[in-house]
Amino acid sequence: MPKFLIALPVFNEAGHVVEVLDEVRRHTDHVLVVDDGSTDGTASLLAGRDDIAVVRHSANRGYGAALATAFATTLAGDWDGLVTIDCDGQHQPRLIPEFIAATLGPPGSDIVSGSRYLRRFPGDSEPPETRRRINAEVTAEINARLGLSITDAFCGFKAYTRRALERLHVSEMGYAMPLEVWVQAARAGLRIRELPVPLLYLDLTRSFGGALDDAATRLAYYRRVLDRAESAAAAVGGST
Repeated sequence: MPKFLIALPVFNEAGHVVEVLDEVRRHTDHVLVVDDGSTDGTASLLAGRDDIAVVRHSANRGYGAALATAFATTLAGDWDGLVTIDCDGQHQPRLIPEFIAATLGPPGSDIVSGSRYLRRFPGDSEPPETRRRINAEVTAEINARLGLSITDAFCGFKAYTRRALERLHVSEMGYAMPLEVWVQAARAGLRIRELPVPLLYLDLTRSFGGALDDAATRLAYYRRVLDRAESAAAAVGGST
């Protein structure tokens, strides 16, 4: 069985982090938490554990920055790949082995991404209408631009092979980082597969922070990131 690191990006998750980590540890001994400058007591809770590794950002740098740290940590070690899972309780750690197995195949995939919209599960939440609409719009735009056929652009539950991580160069530090990943993955010809995961929203009032709580502003930001990522990928392709 390949050796995968399981990484959780965390920012102010004192209400969930202990329970989520306890469940993750049922399925793996290899856990990394990237604490992205938490100020709510999360750091103290993490410091009290000896069954995980922790990298702490001294200040909040963003969701993409936390995942970039997880990517770099994986590549710096002897890991065969990485599984990322959010720490807000919406993902189910029991599915971690399925994500790792899906990288092996057949036929094998470089990126295995969770999708909350491939099928319904008993107990699924009804997503906030605005979030579902924006996800659908951005997912359709990604498919049209890149020739992909994904159904969920933003799910944070993913498995990456080492081969995939070596071809991804994340520079988007915010919530739109997954869009940069899709652009780079498509350009690199990486094999992509989605796995269905339950749709669970435990906090319908969770904020994106500042201006991004406005739906139109958030959608415009996502499109700017897509444009920038495509331009960067084209520039790299043109220079080779």
